[in-house]
Amino acid sequence: MLERYVKKILSSRVYDVAVETPLQRAPRLSARTGHEVLLKREDMQPVFSFKIRGAYNKIAQLSEEEQQRGVIAASAGNHAQGVALAARELGLKAVIVMGRNTPSIKVDAVRALGAKVVLHGDGFDEAKAHADGLVAEHGYTFVHPFDDVDVLTGQGTVGMEIMNQHARAPGAVFVPVGGGGLIAGISAYVKYLSPGTRVVGVECEGSACLAAAMRAGRRVKLPYDSLDLFADGVSVAQVGRETFKVARQCVDEVITVSTDEICAAVKDLFDDTRAIAEPSGALAVAGLKKFAARGGKAAARTGGDGSLVAVVSGANVNFDRLRHISERAEVGEQRESILGVTIPEQRGSFRRFCQTLGKRSVSEFNYRYASDEAAHVYVGLQVATPADRAAVVEALEAGGYAVQDMTDNEAAKLHVRHMVGGRTLGGKPELLYRFEFPERPGALLRFLSVLGTEWNITMFHYRNHGAAWGRVLVGFEAGEGDRKKLTAYLERVGYRYWEETDNPAYRLFLR
Repeated sequence: MLERYVKKILSSRVYDVAVETPLQRAPRLSARTGHEVLLKREDMQPVFSFKIRGAYNKIAQLSEEEQQRGVIAASAGNHAQGVALAARELGLKAVIVMGRNTPSIKVDAVRALGAKVVLHGDGFDEAKAHADGLVAEHGYTFVHPFDDVDVLTGQGTVGMEIMNQHARAPGAVFVPVGGGGLIAGISAYVKYLSPGTRVVGVECEGSACLAAAMRAGRRVKLPYDSLDLFADGVSVAQVGRETFKVARQCVDEVITVSTDEICAAVKDLFDDTRAIAEPSGALAVAGLKKFAARGGKAAARTGGDGSLVAVVSGANVNFDRLRHISERAEVGEQRESILGVTIPEQRGSFRRFCQTLGKRSVSEFNYRYASDEAAHVYVGLQVATPADRAAVVEALEAGGYAVQDMTDNEAAKLHVRHMVGGRTLGGKPELLYRFEFPERPGALLRFLSVLGTEWNITMFHYRNHGAAWGRVLVGFEAGEGDRKKLTAYLERVGYRYWEETDNPAYRLFLR
């Protein structure tokens, strides 16, 4: 069976528009995993995704009559761009049906390539059903994003390039999986040439249709309502019929990864290449890291020369999504620990707590006066390893603090961290000030040390955004009659500050 696919891969028409992308060494990932890690940079294609290969291969082989009727596709975006570019290069009409949740960067890119965009439904299945109706009405030729032999073998040229570019057969190849077109094409070629090379599919936990099919021994359709749309490029409810036929024979295993692990992989790719992958584009790297972490090379079995190749499949990410990715990357890598700590409500206790933390890099700090006996602190800390995270908790508990480790608490990470507030109790007076100080390791502790203990702090919020300046919002137990004295004190402290007591946001939500 594989020989048939390999012949079609070798004769695929992709290089009229696609480029041979580099197989690039990732030095940081190599050092961290203990394996030689290589990245197949499909994000460097003209449409920033491997999808151009299969789309062009399919459309270029249509009959003249089929081409004249025009082509149509249903896609979350990357296949859509591939079809649009292929159609433009061949002078054909193209209609693309996209789910309404598709990132705007992909919609705009498809329109810029000259295709007509129809937004319909919330995902691939609904878009596909609408496209089928348009095929029946207008006679367009449907170009499937994955479940088609010509599409599959066009994507298989990625595997051909990997094997040509690698001096020896790689130990394992990691491939992101949506409908299965990419992994079917790659695995057919790789296994034909090097049966000992391990082919590993990587899926998002919320859309693991290939993993479900492998377990069941047949194609399984996941409930559409439960699909995770974060990695929208691989958010598919059911693996393709043709692609599963190949995958069940050629794929050695499927690894699933979390959203946070994907975010961490996006950061890893940036650190090694300075490129920003979309979530589905970083999926294979997240799986590679999980594979390599199974207790060393003995546990993470490979064939070939033991090297690990990850396909970086795309870079069409909405810019505004980067905020979420950067925030979750540290948690996904277990490099950030989120803690809830109870401290005594007395002067100096806040500073003593920070002294217990030492000069650790703080990513977030929320404090609000709770009662005359105790106060609660929400703190995010940079940690080196899971063991380091445990050591922080032990150190705080040894210092007499009650600690709740909330690193794995989704509600805490997604919502509570942005909602910490409340109001002062017992009618205590309060004046609010905003400060800025140069951001560097230990800067927060230095700020608190300079601030001293002369004035009781009723509220404290700090968040490290990676900027050059640390920004803090502080409430002091002080009334109108204390303003002059407090202002003179803050002038001696020496940091830039602004009073915010009359800020309407403070009056509405925190007072």
